[in-house]
Amino acid sequence: MDILVVGGGGREHAIIWALAKSPKAGKIHCAPGNAGIAQLAECHPIAVNEFDKLTALAVELNVGLVVIGPDDPLADGIVDAFDKTGIPVFGPRRNAAEIEGSKTFMKDLLHKYNIPTADYEKFDNYEQAQAYLNEQAIPVVIKADGLAAGKGVTVAYSREEADQALRSIMVDKVFGEAGAKVIIEEFLAGQEMSILAFVDGETVRPMAAAQDHKPVFDNDEGPNTGGMGTYSPLPHIPASIIEEAVETIIKPTAKAMVSEGRPFQGVLFAGLMISPDGKPKTIEFNARFGDPETQVVLPRLKSDLLDIFWATVHGKLADIQIEWSDEAAVCVVLASGGYPGPYAKGVVIEGLEQVDEAVVFHAGTARNESGEWVTNGGRILGVVGLGADIAEARNKAYAQAEQIRFDGKHQRSDIAAKALVNQ
Repeated sequence: MDILVVGGGGREHAIIWALAKSPKAGKIHCAPGNAGIAQLAECHPIAVNEFDKLTALAVELNVGLVVIGPDDPLADGIVDAFDKTGIPVFGPRRNAAEIEGSKTFMKDLLHKYNIPTADYEKFDNYEQAQAYLNEQAIPVVIKADGLAAGKGVTVAYSREEADQALRSIMVDKVFGEAGAKVIIEEFLAGQEMSILAFVDGETVRPMAAAQDHKPVFDNDEGPNTGGMGTYSPLPHIPASIIEEAVETIIKPTAKAMVSEGRPFQGVLFAGLMISPDGKPKTIEFNARFGDPETQVVLPRLKSDLLDIFWATVHGKLADIQIEWSDEAAVCVVLASGGYPGPYAKGVVIEGLEQVDEAVVFHAGTARNESGEWVTNGGRILGVVGLGADIAEARNKAYAQAEQIRFDGKHQRSDIAAKALVNQ
């Protein structure tokens, strides 16, 4: 069957790369896509928020399945728009995507159903929020309620930093309406972990666990980004803790969404913190594949991704088995100089053709008039090494990343370092 994937980043490139391996996949289309995706799919210059144009395109192309990648269109109801076409869509409807689109909704849901998460309070008034913040211990976590491209969360390690974060969100409105409400949350110490799961109502099929690196600099320093690298599996986190997270957090959340009349269908992504005593708590939920978690999870998938998507959208996820490779995967993100702040575009990229022992997923690339690869975003490429263990996969990722050159290239040097203690 022909397929339309909505989105244009590294996550969508990884999804298309995995779908292209299916013998059941016909022609793959992507809107808007990017220069790297164009090597596997026909790209259409339609933005992810142009619902009328996207639905018309899907009907015109007579695709058999639509896959939604990014968070913003899901929160804005793109699946509901596609429902009117009768074309099967992989992704949650608007009322279910609110689990990511509103942190206050998510936190209230977890509180109502006694699902482990950090203590919190919510505010829509700056003075009240400031008064509460003044009473809290440091460090403290401050979150914009709505979607903010992965940058709406501040872990404040000083009063000054906390006050500035709150003012930026609620007074300066750096995230617009996404900051009309805030969550002030207790700081959780421990190991972070991401578990993505295919979900169809109450049926949950967890994927291989992964760990992201959000801050822009080594040792988790500097401002948060969309993600500077990931790895999977997590040899330093016992399987029993991963299983506990699935049983006490992900499955109860899927069941709670059904109870609330918001059945979730698609990928439910749990961002978790494992406390020093080994107990998982929920940091956040996303309503779609993570980026760059997808770039290390899907290369470890042995089953046919198209079969999984098809079963999910038709309510038959419980009928299929999903197999994962024992291989390890490490993704090192190459970013533009200055990211997550201002950065240049159109910088020539060299050396891509020299990469022969890693998978490269394009996040922010284009072609110039001379046909050269150029930068076109903050995060440019995800270089994924595969190996028998994390150490081998990591060595491949970094060695291959060195082959790629562009002015201002920035990468963290410590991706997956935490996992090496057990290897």
